[in-house]
Amino acid sequence: LGIFHLQSTTKFFFLNSLFCEILVSNLLKEKNMNILKKTIFSVLASLLIIGNVYASDKIKIGTEGAYPPWNSKDASGKLIGFEVELANWLCIYMQKDCTIVEQDWDGMIPALQMRKFDAIMAGMSITDERKKVITFSQGYADEVASLAVMKGSSLEGMDTPAGINLTKPNAAAKKALKTLTSALAGKTVCTQTGTIHQNFLQSGDVGSVNVRTYKTQDEVNLDLSSGRCDVALAAAVAFTDYAEKSGKSVVLVGPTFSGGAFGNGVGVGIRQTSQMGEGSDQGKKDAKLLSDFNKAIDTARKNGKISELAIKWFGFDASM
Repeated sequence: LGIFHLQSTTKFFFLNSLFCEILVSNLLKEKNMNILKKTIFSVLASLLIIGNVYASDKIKIGTEGAYPPWNSKDASGKLIGFEVELANWLCIYMQKDCTIVEQDWDGMIPALQMRKFDAIMAGMSITDERKKVITFSQGYADEVASLAVMKGSSLEGMDTPAGINLTKPNAAAKKALKTLTSALAGKTVCTQTGTIHQNFLQSGDVGSVNVRTYKTQDEVNLDLSSGRCDVALAAAVAFTDYAEKSGKSVVLVGPTFSGGAFGNGVGVGIRQTSQMGEGSDQGKKDAKLLSDFNKAIDTARKNGKISELAIKWFGFDASM
């Protein structure tokens, strides 16, 4: 009986101990599970917050990819050029994660307004007409325009100043415009559609001109070299870049143009805050983006980055 009682007591304590161990184990598991759940929720919440912050630091920049050396594509289709490199540096200064996307020139401003991207860097000159529909950053480079012909043209050797500013044309500039009016009479002048160059040709400053427009600058260059255009108008560097790469005998003629219809340099195009409401979240975001771009351009100018990239792509310092 004593042995039986001892065995029963031992079994009781063993079972009781086992029960307690299971109970404690379950409690620990439940506690750990709660801790694990809390940890998972905490991590997910953190990731969501970080994701939202990161998303707010992402911006898309639209460029044409067909206006060398401002912006173009290499043989592999990769976007390259002065503005592509400058955009990447500005994004570094702003601490933004940027994507540069391609957009046809004639749909550039509508695409910005439709929020397909957040900013434009596409050799777009700052003009009063464009400022009616979008906002611009300060200028980062000066786009000097010029007429171009094929070597041997009768337009070579025009007696004009080296350059004229049309904001407040002086006597020499007015005389040059008269010379151009006479020289361009009866000529077919080719240019890209929707540009400051087209606006100038149709402004009447050089008389009534037979203007032929094209979707891209590449098409202008091709028709100029093939003889379908008597003369063309674009950024001077667009012609010098084409002549260098193609080996074609393209020659700049007449004065270079700036001011007036040609605007006040090239800047970053941003949506107007009024489009979404100045007090709206999106309006505030666009206003902040404009401020960030201006600060980044200041940094790039002060540290010489704009000058460095301009010399690399244009062959001269076109920084503003």
